[in-house]
Amino acid sequence: MKKNILLFLLIFSSFCQAKELNKIYSLWYDRPAYNRGGDFSKEISRGYPYDEDWEHWSLPIGNGYMGANLFGRTDVERIQLSEKTMANKGAYGQGGFTNFAEIYLDIHHNYAKNYKRELRLNDAVSTVSYQHEDILYSREYFANYPSNIIAVKLKANRPGSISFKVRPVLPYLHPYNKEKTGRTGVVKVEKDLITMQGEVQYFNLAYECQIKVINHGGELKNTEDGCISIQHADSTILLITAGTSYQLRESVFLLPPEEKCKGNEHPHNNISARIAEAVRKGYEELLKEHTADYQNLFSRVDLCLDKNVPSIPTDQLLKSYQKGKSSSYLEELFFQYGRYLLIASSRAGSLPPNLQGGWNQYEYAPWSGGYWHNINVQMNYWPVFNTNLAELFIPYVEYNETYRKAAMRNATNYIKKNNPEALNPQEGENGWTIGTGATAYGIGAPGGHSGPGTGGFTTKLYWDYYDFTRDRQILENHTYPALLGMAKFLSKTLKPDANGLLLADPSSSPEQRHNGAHYQTKACTFDQGMIWENFRDLLEASKILKRKDSFTKIIEKQITLLDPVHIGESGQLKEYREENKYSDIGDPIHRHISHLCLLYPGTLINGTTPEWLNAARVALDKRGDRPGIWKGWPMAHRLNTWARLKDGNRAYTLYNLILTEGVMENLWSLCPPFQIDANFGGTAGVAEMLLQSHEGYIEPLAALPDAWKDGSYNGLVARGNFEVSATWKEGKASEFNILSRKGEICRIKYTGIGQAKIIDSNGKSVKYHNTGDNIIEFKTKQGETFCIQL
Repeated sequence: MKKNILLFLLIFSSFCQAKELNKIYSLWYDRPAYNRGGDFSKEISRGYPYDEDWEHWSLPIGNGYMGANLFGRTDVERIQLSEKTMANKGAYGQGGFTNFAEIYLDIHHNYAKNYKRELRLNDAVSTVSYQHEDILYSREYFANYPSNIIAVKLKANRPGSISFKVRPVLPYLHPYNKEKTGRTGVVKVEKDLITMQGEVQYFNLAYECQIKVINHGGELKNTEDGCISIQHADSTILLITAGTSYQLRESVFLLPPEEKCKGNEHPHNNISARIAEAVRKGYEELLKEHTADYQNLFSRVDLCLDKNVPSIPTDQLLKSYQKGKSSSYLEELFFQYGRYLLIASSRAGSLPPNLQGGWNQYEYAPWSGGYWHNINVQMNYWPVFNTNLAELFIPYVEYNETYRKAAMRNATNYIKKNNPEALNPQEGENGWTIGTGATAYGIGAPGGHSGPGTGGFTTKLYWDYYDFTRDRQILENHTYPALLGMAKFLSKTLKPDANGLLLADPSSSPEQRHNGAHYQTKACTFDQGMIWENFRDLLEASKILKRKDSFTKIIEKQITLLDPVHIGESGQLKEYREENKYSDIGDPIHRHISHLCLLYPGTLINGTTPEWLNAARVALDKRGDRPGIWKGWPMAHRLNTWARLKDGNRAYTLYNLILTEGVMENLWSLCPPFQIDANFGGTAGVAEMLLQSHEGYIEPLAALPDAWKDGSYNGLVARGNFEVSATWKEGKASEFNILSRKGEICRIKYTGIGQAKIIDSNGKSVKYHNTGDNIIEFKTKQGETFCIQL
C-alpha cells in the first residue's frame, strides 16, 4: 500500500506547485498567552483540569506526528508537547490521547515593550518579539514534517544577551496501580541533551522525548535540578522530537491492552537518530526544508474577499466581529486556518487528526481524543479534497486499512447478534464495520446510539478520495475494497418488512434521545440513506472497474428496496419513518442533523429531487441554527447543508455564527470544550459555498452570499480532478479558469455560461456543447488550463 501512496504523492504534487498568495495570513497578539493553570473545579468529559488559557490563547504548531502549543511568554515560556500515539487508559478503556510533556523556558523578563507574538499561516512559523532593557529579543518556532523535528530559536540584537533555563516536566505521573492508570517517567540531562523517558501502564507503552540544546556563544551547563542553563549566548537553538513504542499494525486492534505494544522497539534509537540528523542539517536547512514542504501544500489555494489586512491583533479583530463589525479578512483567515490545521495534523506516516487534532494538554482528553465516526472524523476530512489537499487523507487510509481485520471480526459478531440468518460462515464475507468510538488503540461496532449507517458515512470519504482525484490506482487499491467490504456488511443488516422493503434493524439516528433514552428503531433515515450511498458508490466503482459478480447483482436489487426518504406532515424530511409531525420523536433542536447527511456529505438528495430538497430545507430550518449549548461542529454541518441547498445567505449566517459564538481567541473551535472538527467543517463549508461538483457538473459560486459581492479564488478542486479559479464582481462572475488534471470532459454550470468564450492555454478558442439549463461541456487535455470568459 505504501508504494502506491508514494506514487500518488509524486503524481499529485506535480499538479500542485506552490503559488504566491495574495496576502499574509497570520494570527497575532500584542501580549503573551495567559498561563494560570488548570481549574480543578471543572471536569469536561474526564478531561481535567480544565485549562481555559491553553484552549483560548495558546498557538498550535504541528507536523502530523507531534503538536506543540506555544504561549509566547517573556517570564516563563511554556511549550506544551503532544504526540498522537501517546495514550493512557482513557475515558472508556480503549485508549485516551494524553499530554506528552511540558517544556518551560525560564527567561525571567518580567516586563516587555513592543510585544508581538504571531503564527504565520503562509509558512507555518510562529514568532515572538519584544524589547526588554533596550534589547530586542525574538523567538522562532516551527514543526518540520520531513525531519519530524520541532525547532526553536532564541536570539537578540545584542551579542551575549540570551540567558535562560530549559526546564522539562513530565506531567501526570502515577505509580502503577490495580486500575492500570499508572505512568512512570524520568528526566535525564547529559551535556547539551535532555532525555525524558517513561512507560504507560495500561498499554506497556514506552515513550521518549529528546531536547537538543545548541548554544552559539556564552556558556551551557547542567543544573542540579535536571535542567540546562544557558548564560550570555548570542543565540540558542532547541531541537525537539518525541515518540512512543506504538506501531500501527493489525494487532493493536486485536490484542488485549497489555499486549498491544508488547515486543515493540523502544523509541530511543529512532529518536536519537532523528536528533543526530537534525543537528547535521542545522537550523537554517531545517527551516528551508520545512518551508518548502509546507508551502507546497498550503499555497495551492488562494481566497480573496477583501484586499485589506486589518492592523489590529486577532483577538481584538474577533471581538470586534462578534460585536457586529464585518471582516472579510477574518473570514478568509478562518478558512485558511482550517487548511493550516489539517496540514499540521494529518501527514502520511502519522495517525489521522483526532477530536483535538493533534494537540492536548489534559491527562484525559475530552471524549478520549478519539476518532468518533458518527460525524467528527468525517468532518475532519471534509475540506481535504475540495481545498486541494488530497494526500492528507492518506493517514486515515492507513489507519482504516490497519484496523480492517478487527472491523471484520466486529461485523461478524454484529450479524451473529442481530441477523444470524444472514451470517456467512466464510471468513471475510460478512464485510467490515465501524461504530462511533475509535482510538489509536481500539475500535467499536455499531450499537448504543449510532446504527450501521455509520459505516456508509465513513466509506463516503473513500468514494470522494477517488472522485476528486480520478486516480484509478486509488479506486482499485483503496476505494473499491473499502466500499465492497462495507457493502457486504450493510447488506446483512437489512431485513424485509411486510411490503418487501429492506430495513436496517436495529437502527439509530446518532445520539438522538426520546423519553430520556437513546432511541432505537428500524430504518431511520440516516442508516437507510448511508446504506444507499455505500451501495450506489460501490455500483459506480464496479462499473468503472468492470467488475460484476453475484454480489453486485444482490446490491443492484437491494438498493431499489431501501426507500430511504420520507416526508412528514410538517413538510419535513423525516428522521424516522414512524414520525408524523416534526419533533414527534427526539430533541427538535438536536446537535446532530444525521438525516440530512443524505444532502451533505451524501448526494441522494440533490437538484434532481426538488421535493426532497424542500423537505430537507424544512427539517434544517426547524432544527435551528443554535443546537442548545453545542456550538462548533453542529453549526459547521448546518453550514455545509445550507450551502448544498444553494442558499448562500443562510450558509453565511452559519459561518458568521461559528465565528461569533463557536470560536476562541486563538480561532480554535469550541464545542465546548475545544474540538478541532468545526475548524475543518468551517473551511469545508466556505469551499462548498464557492464551488460544488456533486451533481455531475462543476458549479462555481453555487452558494455565493450577498456579503461576498466581490472576490476571487484560485485552486479549489472539483470532482473529476479539475482545479478551479473564479473572479466575480457585484455577485456576478467575470471569469473562470479550469485546470484539467486528468483530461476528462468538463461540464460546468453557471447562469449565462451558454454565451461564454473559452480559450485554451495556447490562446485558441475552444468549442463547447451547450446542453441547456446553463450547462456547457467541452473536451479537455490533461495538464491544460482553460479560461472561460463571461
